[in-house]
Amino acid sequence: MHRSMFFQVLAGVVLGLVIGAIWPGFGADLKPIGDGFIKLIKMIIAPLIFCVVVTGIAKVGDLKAVGRIGLKAIIYFEVVTTAALGLGLLVGNIVGPGHGMNIDPSTLDPNAVEQKTGGAHLPGTVEFLLNIIPASVVNAFATNSLLQVLLFSVLFGVALAAFAEHSGPSLVLKMLDELTQIIFRVVGYVMKLAPLGALGAMAFIVGQYGLSSLSAFGLLIAACYGAAILFCLVLVVIAKVGAGVNLWKFIRFTREEFALALATASSESVMPRMMAKLEQAGCQKAAVGLVLPTGYSFNLDGASIYLSLATVFLAQAVGVPLSLGDQIVIVLVLMLTSKGMAGVPGSAFLALSATLAAVGSIPAAAVSLLLGADRIMDSMRVFTNLLGNCVATFVVARWEGLLNRDQLDEALGKEAVKTA
Repeated sequence: MHRSMFFQVLAGVVLGLVIGAIWPGFGADLKPIGDGFIKLIKMIIAPLIFCVVVTGIAKVGDLKAVGRIGLKAIIYFEVVTTAALGLGLLVGNIVGPGHGMNIDPSTLDPNAVEQKTGGAHLPGTVEFLLNIIPASVVNAFATNSLLQVLLFSVLFGVALAAFAEHSGPSLVLKMLDELTQIIFRVVGYVMKLAPLGALGAMAFIVGQYGLSSLSAFGLLIAACYGAAILFCLVLVVIAKVGAGVNLWKFIRFTREEFALALATASSESVMPRMMAKLEQAGCQKAAVGLVLPTGYSFNLDGASIYLSLATVFLAQAVGVPLSLGDQIVIVLVLMLTSKGMAGVPGSAFLALSATLAAVGSIPAAAVSLLLGADRIMDSMRVFTNLLGNCVATFVVARWEGLLNRDQLDEALGKEAVKTA
C-alpha cells in the first residue's frame, strides 16, 4: 500500500497540513517545493501536447473529423460552462451568502485587487483570438502557451496526414510516436516527486492563509462547494448518457491524478498523466489531444460556478439588489471573460472586476472582499474543471466514434475489481 502513488500523495497532504498548522512560518517557506514540482510538470506539457495531437490527427487521417472534433468540443464547452454560470447564480440567490454583511464600500481598499493581480489584465475578445496565433513557433513552446502550441500542432498534424496520404507511411510519424513514449517516461520520473510537491503546496496554503479563514467566509465557501457537488452530479449524468461512462469508476481509476491536482491546487500538474489515463480508458489520441488542452482554456466549469456565485455574493454584501436583467448581463459578460482566464495572474479577480464594471451598480472595490477566501476555493475549482474536461473528452470521443468501448470497460472494470 505504501508504494501506491495515491497513498504517498495523501501522506504528503496530511503532513503538509500538520506542518502548516503547527509551524505556519516554516510551512509558508516550503512554497518553492510545490512550485518546483509544478514547473517540472509544465516543462513537459507543450512537447507532449504537440506529440499527442500530431500523432492522433495523422493516424485518424480523416481531416474533416478533426474539424468536427474541434467544433463539437467548442459547442459542448459553451453549453456546459453557461450551465455552470447559471447554477452559480441560482445557488447564490437561494443561499444568499452575502446577506447581512452590510459592507460599506467606502471602507474597502480599491487598490487591493491591483496589488493582487500585479497590474495584469484580461484580453478582449479580439486580442484573445489573435493571441492564439503565436509570434513564432519557438516562442509558443518557450512560453508554454497551450492554445498556441495546440494551433501549430493541429496544422502540423493535418499537413503530416496529407503528406502520408500521398507518400505512404511517414518516418516523422514513427519518430513522434517514439518521442511520445520517451516523454511519458520523463513524466513517470517527475511523478516520483509528487508526494513532495503535495507536501510543499499544502504546507504553504495552510501556513500562509491559516485555517481560521475557513470560518470567516463559511457560508460563501459552503455555497461554492455545494454548487460544485451539484454540478459534478450533473457531470455524472452527462458522462453516462453522453458517453456511457461510469464516472465514479473513472474517478477511482484516476484517483492519484485527482488527489495530486487537489494537493497542488493545479490541474496542469496532472495534464500529462490524465491524457495517458484517458487513452487507457479508450479515448483515441485525436480526441484526447484536441479536447483536453482546449478545455483548459474554454471549459472552466468550476471557475464559472465560482465567478457567478461570487458576483451575487458581492452584490449582497454591499446591499445592491440585482434585477433579472443584471443577472443576464452577468452571465453574458462572464461567458466572455471566463474564456481568457488561463495563464493570467489573479484572473478570477480581473474577471469579477470586469463583470462589476459591466453591471455598473456594484462598486469595483467590493472584489477586495474575496482576497481572503479566493485561495480556499482552489480545490473546488481545480476538481470541477478537471472532471468537466475529462467528461468532455469522453463525450466528444463518443460522438466521433473515437471511444473504444472494450478498452474502456477493461480499464474501469479492472479498477473496480482492484478497489473492491
